[in-house]
Amino acid sequence: NILSINLSNMKASRASLAILMAIASSASAFAPTKFNTPSSTLLRATPATSSNFLTPELAQSCIDVAGGTPLYAYSLDSLAKSADACLAFPNAYGLTVRYAMKACPNGTILKYFLSRGICIDASSGYEVRRAMDMGVPAEKISLSSQELPTDFEELVKLGVKINCCSISQLERFGKAFANTSQKVGVRVNPGVGSGGFSSSTTGFSKTNVGGPSSSFGIWHEFVTDGTVPAIVEKYGLEVERIHTHIGSGSDPAIWQQTAKLSLSFCAIWDTVTSLNLGGGYKVGRNPDEKTTDLIEIGSPVADAFKDFAKEHGRELKMEIEPGTYLVANAGALVTKIQDKVSTKSSSSDDGHIFLKMDAGMTDVLRPSLYGAIHPITILPGTGKSEDIGTDVESVVVVGHCCESGDLMTPKPGEPEALEERPLRTAELGDIAVMDGSGAYCAGMSTKNYNSFPESPEVLVTADGEVHLIRKRQDPKQIYENECDVPDGVF
Repeated sequence: NILSINLSNMKASRASLAILMAIASSASAFAPTKFNTPSSTLLRATPATSSNFLTPELAQSCIDVAGGTPLYAYSLDSLAKSADACLAFPNAYGLTVRYAMKACPNGTILKYFLSRGICIDASSGYEVRRAMDMGVPAEKISLSSQELPTDFEELVKLGVKINCCSISQLERFGKAFANTSQKVGVRVNPGVGSGGFSSSTTGFSKTNVGGPSSSFGIWHEFVTDGTVPAIVEKYGLEVERIHTHIGSGSDPAIWQQTAKLSLSFCAIWDTVTSLNLGGGYKVGRNPDEKTTDLIEIGSPVADAFKDFAKEHGRELKMEIEPGTYLVANAGALVTKIQDKVSTKSSSSDDGHIFLKMDAGMTDVLRPSLYGAIHPITILPGTGKSEDIGTDVESVVVVGHCCESGDLMTPKPGEPEALEERPLRTAELGDIAVMDGSGAYCAGMSTKNYNSFPESPEVLVTADGEVHLIRKRQDPKQIYENECDVPDGVF
């Protein structure tokens, strides 16, 4: 056993040297990058007469099917195109695409991606169970979680693949499957990260999940100094997969370099057969935001897999975990303008016109949480294209919550500041469509705040058919699990 551990440590040391050389050779790739944020100039362009995929007529059809607003609408045609792009990701020896279901976990969307041959990336034991309830086979699910579920042993026996994301998770996994040669994945924090709302590769950002300021994954030095190999050896585990993920909205150059760097971790164990590179590909929601070209970033990485095969004699399969890329621009929040107020004064320039939607952070949290910018289109409340007006006014759009942070139009690059946006002049009852709401909106809302019920979801086909895929929540469901205390407690 001592000899085995020493051999593992020797491999780790060689891999550590390779990693240091890789970092040194690509240091410029990890320099802070200036990220594009939507400019005020472009956001002030002439308002569109339709959203990404909703005309006034189609928006009204969605409202009719959902039984009112607010609602989420998803374009099946857009989902299909994004799936095509991900399935065509360049690879050398085989590709598994896993949908990061946390982005939008509706069962219909899970089933659609499953029908396209796309597997599932789950972030909790509950997501695993939810996916299985929707018909996803356990063996097509991979779990990388901040909290290892208490029933992980059962999930593994059912066929779920688990990536251990901390040393304690690996210890727990090892104790449960000691000396059984159980296959396991190891998620590594490669030392750098990249997030769509930060230019730092090592500092804290809400969308950055790599580097010293992130708790996600096992710090790379514990992998290369022999600590992790020793745990693997102690419990007789078989590492079959290395996993890395550096952030949502990652800078393509940094993602590409980290992907190549991650191959070094695969050299530590001869048993590794696949490298999971996570997701986080940039998606352009707004006029001057670019969407990552998957062919452009993937081709050099595929070549790196070939180089690894030449050096180590192993042809590794590639896994990717897109979430935002698959669903962000395929979804829209459809709301109505339910109020309009003004704080303008003849004695001051500080006032604004506020449009109040019948939705808000209870449906799309991203602007409040990240300062994220979503395009907004005002459509006539009649649902008729001929009623689209030409007048434009500068407004601030807010949500319906009793919360000052329920702001839908934060200033680009300054999430704590509001900014007026030129939109078509709105009347009460007009339709407001917030595009780019397919990812981290329905699945990451503050639903039930102020006791607002969860909004319904609809699927829009290429020929304009609208199907209800989640009903509006009955308000009584919000508090049905509450319990009375015995008499006399107060």
